[in-house]
Amino acid sequence: MNKNSNLILRLLIVLAVYLIIKYLVPNGRLILYPINLLVTYLHEFGHALGAVLTGGDVASLQVNQDGSGLCMTRGGNRAIILMGGYIGSAILGNILFYIGAKTPRFAKFAMIFLSLTMVFSGLMWYDGMFTTGLLLAFAIVFILLAWKTNLAGDIVMFLGLASIIHIIEDFNVGPTSDLKQYAELFVVVPSQVWMYVWLIIVVILFILNMRWILKGSLDRPIS
Repeated sequence: MNKNSNLILRLLIVLAVYLIIKYLVPNGRLILYPINLLVTYLHEFGHALGAVLTGGDVASLQVNQDGSGLCMTRGGNRAIILMGGYIGSAILGNILFYIGAKTPRFAKFAMIFLSLTMVFSGLMWYDGMFTTGLLLAFAIVFILLAWKTNLAGDIVMFLGLASIIHIIEDFNVGPTSDLKQYAELFVVVPSQVWMYVWLIIVVILFILNMRWILKGSLDRPIS
């Protein structure tokens, strides 16, 4: 099997595994619970990153047991900080997906880097024992998987793809609070409109990412 065929097969297997777990396996949603918490972390980290990149500060970052989260920031560009949650987490998910699918040799570094951001977030933006304990546990598991297994590429690809799908499926629930605050900044456009604008941006990002990943894989040589 050539490299291109192997890539497409890996993509299909990862997608099939996710869909089977979520929709066919009993208690599949419970099995994917850690993914939900990871997406929440990426969402809140996206807010934090938006604040830092626009000159603001992060007071705390919180991930709750029910899958909700909260990031308290000071200063920075409010519009970018709010968008950083939903769209920022989608960008981070796409980066993980791309690395796992297209450049798996960097997957271990991606897992270690993600682990370091979790350790930093849990300690420097401390909000409570659950959040810090969760992020440190995630970090330890990711480092062990990167160090002890050869599955880093598939794991990172699965995490990225699962995150993207979860974000798209959760578009009318997950960013509700962010959308409400965003609509207050741009009072002419209601939150329901922004909801679909953000969804369209996320879907376009995913389509573009898929094109970059599959570039050359679907081309057939001309004899």
